[in-house]
Amino acid sequence: MNLKKNTELVFQQIADASQEANRALDAVSVIAVTKYVDVQTAEALLPLGVRHIGENRVDKFLEKYQALKDYPVTWHLIGTLQRRKVKEVIPFVDYFHALDSLKLAQEIQKRTDHVVKCFLQVNISGEESKHGFSKEELLELLPELAKLDQIEYVGLMTMAPFEADSDELKEIFKDTQALQAEIREKQIPNIPMTELSMGMSRDFKEAIQFGSTFVRIGTAFFK
Repeated sequence: MNLKKNTELVFQQIADASQEANRALDAVSVIAVTKYVDVQTAEALLPLGVRHIGENRVDKFLEKYQALKDYPVTWHLIGTLQRRKVKEVIPFVDYFHALDSLKLAQEIQKRTDHVVKCFLQVNISGEESKHGFSKEELLELLPELAKLDQIEYVGLMTMAPFEADSDELKEIFKDTQALQAEIREKQIPNIPMTELSMGMSRDFKEAIQFGSTFVRIGTAFFK
């Protein structure tokens, strides 16, 4: 595993995809998803220009956070969060990417000591195995979500089905971008909807075409 080479390649590929999509080179932030590597490997990414670390599980997030909190890192919790675990982790989270129910939002509101930036997880593809709001459900819940002033709903997060081809990916990401615009136009104070968290190692190119501002890259760093 050549971390330096892999990291340079990831950043180059993201830059190329941004350029192809006529987007600014700094428009897309790369989150290094470190769930399969130890603290030392995650730490080795930081001198190479990685500024965002993402973890799926609360225990792994806390382990990495405690070891690396003195570095200038933005911390992303990107996996499903059980309500009973909120109080353990939410004080340390900069961005939470998988807000998928009103009850979870209410628990975060109750437990946090700072305004948490959250992505509302949407299930645009309608895939049964995926968490997230349907478009209709989310639009209906916006007034309730807006009451929770300790949450800033910065954008939407979606995950495309693993077997989706390039055309299907584009359709899903395009629909997510359209929903983001629809919500943003409502101009709700704590729902700015300026960000999109979509795209992973296999599909970031299509995601960047349709406005992704955060891509979640794991395997490409560590292969």
